[in-house]
Amino acid sequence: MDSGRSNYGRGRGRGRGRGPGNYQNQPHQGGGSGDPSLHPGSPPQAWGNQPPPPQLTSPGPVAGRGVWTGRPWGPFLSSPSPSPSTSPSSSSSPSPSSVQPLSPPQKPPKQSADELGVQKLKISEQEALPSSPLREENQIQPMRRPHEVRRSPINPITLLVNHFPVKFDPERTINHYHVDVKLGDKTVRKSDMPLIKEKLFSDDPWFQNIKAAYDGDKNIFSSVHLPQGQFKVDFSGGEEIKSGSYMCTIKFVNELMLSKLNDYMTGGLPDIPRDILHGMDLFMQENPSRRRISLGRSFYSLEYRTEYELGYGFSAGTGFQQSLKPTSQGLALCLDYSAVAIPDPVPVLDFLNVHLEKGVAGLKKSRQLANDALEGLKVTVTHRRTKQKYTIAGLTTEVARDSSFEVHDPKGKNPPEEIRLVKYFKDKWGQDIMYPDLPCLELGTQKKSNKVPLEFCVLVEGQRYPRERLPYCAATWLKNLSVCKPYIRMKAIDEMVRAEDGPCGPLTRDFRIEVDTNMTKVVGRVIGAPLLKLGIPRTLRVDGAKCQWNLVGRTLVDGKTIVRWALLDFTNGDSERFQADTFVYNLLHRCKKLGIKMAKPMLSRVTRVDEFSCVDELEKLLGEVLQRCWNLQMIVCVMTKPDPRYKYLKWVSETRIGVVTQCCCSKSANSGKDQYFANLCLKINAKLGGSNFELAREDPHFDIGEHVMFIGADVNHPGPKNVSCPSIAAVVGTVNWPAANRYAARVGPQEHRREQIINFGAMCLDLVKTYVRLNNIMPKRIVVFRDGVSEAQFVMVLNKELLDLRRVFYNSGYQPKITVVVAQKRHQTRLFVEDEFDNGMPDNVPPGTVVDTTIVHPRDYDFYLCSHYGSIGTSKPTHYHVLLDENSFTSDDLQRLIYEMCFTYVRCTKPVSLVPPVYYADRVAYRGRMFQEVLMRNPTLASSATSSDSMFYTVHPHLKDTMFFV
Repeated sequence: MDSGRSNYGRGRGRGRGRGPGNYQNQPHQGGGSGDPSLHPGSPPQAWGNQPPPPQLTSPGPVAGRGVWTGRPWGPFLSSPSPSPSTSPSSSSSPSPSSVQPLSPPQKPPKQSADELGVQKLKISEQEALPSSPLREENQIQPMRRPHEVRRSPINPITLLVNHFPVKFDPERTINHYHVDVKLGDKTVRKSDMPLIKEKLFSDDPWFQNIKAAYDGDKNIFSSVHLPQGQFKVDFSGGEEIKSGSYMCTIKFVNELMLSKLNDYMTGGLPDIPRDILHGMDLFMQENPSRRRISLGRSFYSLEYRTEYELGYGFSAGTGFQQSLKPTSQGLALCLDYSAVAIPDPVPVLDFLNVHLEKGVAGLKKSRQLANDALEGLKVTVTHRRTKQKYTIAGLTTEVARDSSFEVHDPKGKNPPEEIRLVKYFKDKWGQDIMYPDLPCLELGTQKKSNKVPLEFCVLVEGQRYPRERLPYCAATWLKNLSVCKPYIRMKAIDEMVRAEDGPCGPLTRDFRIEVDTNMTKVVGRVIGAPLLKLGIPRTLRVDGAKCQWNLVGRTLVDGKTIVRWALLDFTNGDSERFQADTFVYNLLHRCKKLGIKMAKPMLSRVTRVDEFSCVDELEKLLGEVLQRCWNLQMIVCVMTKPDPRYKYLKWVSETRIGVVTQCCCSKSANSGKDQYFANLCLKINAKLGGSNFELAREDPHFDIGEHVMFIGADVNHPGPKNVSCPSIAAVVGTVNWPAANRYAARVGPQEHRREQIINFGAMCLDLVKTYVRLNNIMPKRIVVFRDGVSEAQFVMVLNKELLDLRRVFYNSGYQPKITVVVAQKRHQTRLFVEDEFDNGMPDNVPPGTVVDTTIVHPRDYDFYLCSHYGSIGTSKPTHYHVLLDENSFTSDDLQRLIYEMCFTYVRCTKPVSLVPPVYYADRVAYRGRMFQEVLMRNPTLASSATSSDSMFYTVHPHLKDTMFFV
């Protein structure tokens, strides 16, 4: 809920060479043909949240430029140096007679633009746009780190980083093989592949004593040549997977020369050899994957579990996650501590006895709780001899006594026979069901049911349990273990990198890979806190240590006047009643202190949240409120606790009636705490178009007359088990300058799990039109912050999203200077202060700590910035990558700009961990996901709209240019 609690951060669920490219010949003078609504004086137009791309026709001559020739946009579109080709060496190892030799893989032919499905876009009859950006010779590459004269850092700070230098022999080679496994004509589950590979390498004489690294899917990497061909692996009925003869086909792919990785690190190779890095990464993972519990890229030790009992049938598994990174100091192993919840490997009945309040005896009343706790977990069965693992689909609706299933005649001569489950277990397995009045576990699929009584099922050891599904007390204890203090995390990392079951195992030593087990020392610097602008007093110097400020005795820059608002109390009938009169008094009193003029509510209504089971009922209620209170500014809604109908309320208010809502929990609302009401006022003022606080110091890089627009973009994807719901793309942009603290947002659905924002250019152009309508001028500079993409997707951002943006802008006669920065929070790099306090316990790095040497990329333009104060756990810096810079920032200017922007986040009085445009884009994308859940939970809405219907996500015209999402 968007309660008054402040949100101070987000822990999310990412050189040398060319300088910034510049495709512009002269400074933009404004004007020119194209879309007239971009120009000052144009009447405002109504725009949806995700408009279709405008017609790409010739914009004609632009003032001060002449006609665009259609040539590539500047030097950054020049052809990159081709990578040296690789030719695999032939294998000299002996092989069985069934082995078929493979010819070296052929280079795929180049594809035309039509074959790649790229539309040919023409700007006129004579001139065409550059050829497809997907073609190698035209790809835009991320910019290199600019050449700068580095002076001694101001406010230096000595840090230790969890990067451990790795040395390797560049003369060695890695043999890459592709493995395919079939059971008859059926594809084998990915979870079974490691077992099949392990049995092949242990039983087959051709593979015994060969040390190889396996990624658990299709790739095997070995320091020696492996035999190729088809190999049979037999599993009997008592083993961990389905019995039968599995056919493994192993094919040679490539010989990976580590000299290429060395060439890339030293600047001799332009593109990173990802296959080589992937192979070495797997070599480093081989030892812990054999001796620890392997969960994704993380490894957890059973030895630690007994010390961390979470209760409710769970223990905490502590371990590490690791990855290899190319850095300025060379190849480095990045290793970080982590903790997850792991169900205890006990019988399912024992698990339920500790998980449910009344144990198995209360299963009938707590059936849904038990079903939620068990769903997705893996079990083995005890009524027959097998180690095979089954995934729990849920609890059966009927008890074991009433369960039955159909048995089909394999020859098809007799009709299906209905057999009682109790009788089947007695006759087939000689087992009496001791708890016939309990439900069974469904271990089958929709096509084939497999019901097994609870008493015959045991939870498999070493499986991850989602933190969000843990009981509150267990989740709190796990969080305390995960967000440990810096000195505890440092100690854990040092122990794990040196452990016998850590990354430095026999395979790495045999391959001459050496790891320095001492953390990397680096000198960073601390950027000073900015001067803030308030109402009274006019300026505020932020505390230098924690960079926090309070609002006692201070007012906001622009407090809005709130005259027409309503109060809805949804707590009727709950145990803790909402004290409406006290709440209104406290809210008005705190607003007055902050410079917000707020009248008493025009309407106060008491109701029950349970009465609104669908959006139609809620829309009817809000419609009645609007009829009684014309031209309403805001509705404050109070609930006892977060409720699923919160989503209904937001969807109705933001897409149907066009009035912002502010939700509160009654317990916090009744508390009367000054800090709570101050945070509540910050959000209310921002939603209604006010300005809370601004930067008092002008940015030296920008001329105040050259308007600048900051854009944030993110994509929210559905959960891993969801295979149909769309992804939600969100783009936000500033609409004021030079304060740059008010944003408008656009949100809409797109193809399932697609990271590329399809209509990025159209969404950004719509935001520019809003900027023009509000400011009567076009921004001359645009800084785009992109969230949620990995290094492998940088080329997509530049060659698809950026080109789409330029095409749309250029066809509207608009050519701003653009900078593109990617912000990543999903990484494992941690910074620790080397200097210790008297008690030997170092604190978190101070806000403003930046590192752009030693641990950064050897050539690409990136840096780490820790912009927030870590009061809990160990601070995680944000990793920023500059992909394009036409605004010619110096490193210091850009780092300071991003850091100071973190002070303008409207919801709290301290800098946040992520630059606000990205933070807001993430919130808007999540809001779109909420809208999607409303659609899925309401059959009447789903019948009238498809799951990808853009209109369903269209924010009401009254709100689409406001910060309704904060």
